[in-house]
Amino acid sequence: MVTETPETTAGPGGADTQSNGGPTGAVPGPGGGRVALVTGANRGIGRVIAQRLAADGFRVAGTHRSGDVPAGVLGVRADVTDVEQVDAAYKAVEAELGPVEVLVANAGVTRDTLIMRMSEEDWDTVLETNLTGTFHVVKRAARGMVRARSGRIVLISSVVGQLGSAGQVNYATSKAGLVGMARSLARELGGRGITANVVAPGFIETDMTADLDEKTVAGYQAQIPLGRMGTSDDVAAAVTFLAGPGGAYVSGAVIPVDGGLGMGH
Repeated sequence: MVTETPETTAGPGGADTQSNGGPTGAVPGPGGGRVALVTGANRGIGRVIAQRLAADGFRVAGTHRSGDVPAGVLGVRADVTDVEQVDAAYKAVEAELGPVEVLVANAGVTRDTLIMRMSEEDWDTVLETNLTGTFHVVKRAARGMVRARSGRIVLISSVVGQLGSAGQVNYATSKAGLVGMARSLARELGGRGITANVVAPGFIETDMTADLDEKTVAGYQAQIPLGRMGTSDDVAAAVTFLAGPGGAYVSGAVIPVDGGLGMGH
């Protein structure tokens, strides 16, 4: 079997861009050809979000540190913790597609362990990627959005940012911080026609959860009123709503995609 490796070239500002079918032929749809950037678009929820946005008519770019991005998405290698790489990624997207009109800040990591065992590196790595990295990409996106007096910012948080979770003090803290960030952005940038919202997934079927044993999965499901794990498509549907025409008057909201797990928070 012969497989094709997506071509990688040096883009503007030194960013590596991946030609993977390209977003040049976006189909008509709610996206209307607007430019969307999804961070962490190479796997899991981020990959499905990028696919869904492209299918809805957005011209989509996705950042990744490894792997590749879906067909029809412009891949840009970038580590969100590095300001220079973030700026180079934006320059590459702007050169290929135009200014970013929708940002989905999805890139994140986990370093789960109990607080007594959590190292400084465990804490710093998670906060630097999940919270500070989001700050980097939002700040760079805001530049063009303010000029255009229009934009959509969607931050991917987690139900544990509101519920808390043993063994995830670093992760829960970083995800809770995104709520404060989005609501502050909503107040600060709303006068410029920019919305900022949070999508908070619950237990979602991903590559990581696929490795869990049946007993553990059953324990999670027992806590969820809908009685099942969510899918990345469930999360992507919420994101595309916020990015599309229906989300025009929604700002400062936390949209739970958790089957009812986080009710009351």
